[in-house]
Amino acid sequence: MADRPKRVEFREEGPREGFQIEKTIFPLEQRVQLVEALAETGLHHIQVASFVSPKHVPQMADSEAFFAAIRKKPGVHYAGLWLNEQGFHRAKATPGVDLSGKISLYASNAFAQKNNGCTAQEMAERQRRWLELYDEAGVKPEFAIIMAAFGCNYEGEIPPDRVVAMAKFAQGICAERGHKLPAVFLADTMGWGNPDQTRRLVGMVRDALPDVRIGLHLHDTRGIGTANVMAALDMGVDFFDSSVAGLGGCPFAAHGDAGAAGNVCTEDLVFMCHELGIETGIDLEALVECAKMAERIIGRRLNGRVMHAGSLAKYRAPKREAA
Repeated sequence: MADRPKRVEFREEGPREGFQIEKTIFPLEQRVQLVEALAETGLHHIQVASFVSPKHVPQMADSEAFFAAIRKKPGVHYAGLWLNEQGFHRAKATPGVDLSGKISLYASNAFAQKNNGCTAQEMAERQRRWLELYDEAGVKPEFAIIMAAFGCNYEGEIPPDRVVAMAKFAQGICAERGHKLPAVFLADTMGWGNPDQTRRLVGMVRDALPDVRIGLHLHDTRGIGTANVMAALDMGVDFFDSSVAGLGGCPFAAHGDAGAAGNVCTEDLVFMCHELGIETGIDLEALVECAKMAERIIGRRLNGRVMHAGSLAKYRAPKREAA
């Protein structure tokens, strides 16, 4: 077990994760308003939209217009998601997209077929071509993400050794082109992880790649996402994907009647970190207002806790004595 970090970085995924899972296609103006408000909270990385098949994810069909409409705040990274070369070319051609050189891998062959229409091995081999495209575009690799790293609703248990092997593969193909791999994100895409598993998998990947930063992309499918974050903090992890108000979920994860749960909730985690004395650089009260905005846009009660209960700030403030 390592020391808890003094500061934690959150990559906000709500605008992409949240709106892609909804059956309703919400007005562009409302989505733009949410992104612009999030940029004012102290978040430095916001995943805005995905460049994927409009046939399969019609909610993301207007990604180019989405990016064009946003008033950018200096110092904020406005990211897009892609799952193939065509998506990358769309992202590269879209003004306002801050490109990140990412490597996408699957620990589950079955989920790779569902989400990407190829095998996990085919996806892994495609990453060499992605790295060529990044070099041509002047984009350095920034991170690898290993999806379904904790378990798969289609395939069941995922051997942790397989995840370690995928992380080593990502590092290796970067080295082939003279690049270092700065970070690896372990994604609990379908909510299988528990705190012990989180500690074990983080420890194994860290032992295998000691110079690579580890991040987590966790979904709160079964209500223990925050517990998994706590376990990761105790392992020294300082890098998390999260979604305002707990928005989102993977539409291809086979969650049955329960639906696909979103990422761990940004404002809930910021609150927890602040209570633990861990800095985030984020204005919690402003973030709570963003969560409430997201709830108004979606039109139903969302899963965030702090957005409904509030922080403890007003209770800690000195009480005025009665006149």
